[in-house]
Amino acid sequence: MSVNKEVKKVTTNTLLKMKVAGEKISMLTAYDFSFAKIIDGAGIDVILVGDSASNVMAGHETTLPITLDQMIYHASSVIRGIDRCLVVVDLPFGSYQSNSDIALASAIRIMKETGGHSIKLEGGEEVLDSIKKIVSAGIPVMGHLGLTPQSIYKFGTYTVRAKEEAEANKLKRDAKLLEEAGCFAIVLEKIPANLAKEVSESLSIPTIGIGAGGNCDGQVLVMHDMLGIITEFKPRFLRQYLNIHEQATKAVQQYISDVKSKDFPNDSEQY
Repeated sequence: MSVNKEVKKVTTNTLLKMKVAGEKISMLTAYDFSFAKIIDGAGIDVILVGDSASNVMAGHETTLPITLDQMIYHASSVIRGIDRCLVVVDLPFGSYQSNSDIALASAIRIMKETGGHSIKLEGGEEVLDSIKKIVSAGIPVMGHLGLTPQSIYKFGTYTVRAKEEAEANKLKRDAKLLEEAGCFAIVLEKIPANLAKEVSESLSIPTIGIGAGGNCDGQVLVMHDMLGIITEFKPRFLRQYLNIHEQATKAVQQYISDVKSKDFPNDSEQY
């Protein structure tokens, strides 16, 4: 019997048990009620209300513009659609970097105003004070190392991180620090698979990979990418399970054609 099947509600503790049992953790992003309902109903373990909403919902080039208020709106919409999965909400850029008091205030707002179960923030040693303060207030924290999209202007590129030894060593050190600070899991984004394997094996908390190979304890993808809603983004790590863009385009074109030809509505579609 899998750990996932045994529980009525997935919690941070469930994820720890899954790691111990060697059962992989499934995680997808969602940003609204309707898709959250579908994804939770399908049996996902974790929904991430990602700051990727800035890109896929609002059309921004980066994740930086999205505000705390907007994240709260998306997260509360998602919470109304789920029954079972664990919901993690991203702290957006600017809501935690400046000092740990602001970070705690942001995390408290998310927990109080959305009903979400936990928060995620990016970075290692530099955000340790914030993580400790949030965890000590009783709020579960998921870490995020490797490619941290909120730091895109520092990196200057979305390329694979931690290929050099110095950066790899810092990442390994940061992962340990995050675990010691009380994080319940860590996302590893776009790092070499061997490094992700080493980090995953060195920690007692689960790792969730995105472009970090198959040896992480779980995987996450952006819903809009894996369902083919947005089709321009085609990194190596993405497996597209559907092409909604193509199917939706055809459906809309058919609707336009039916309206123009007076085929819709027909006699049975009116009162």
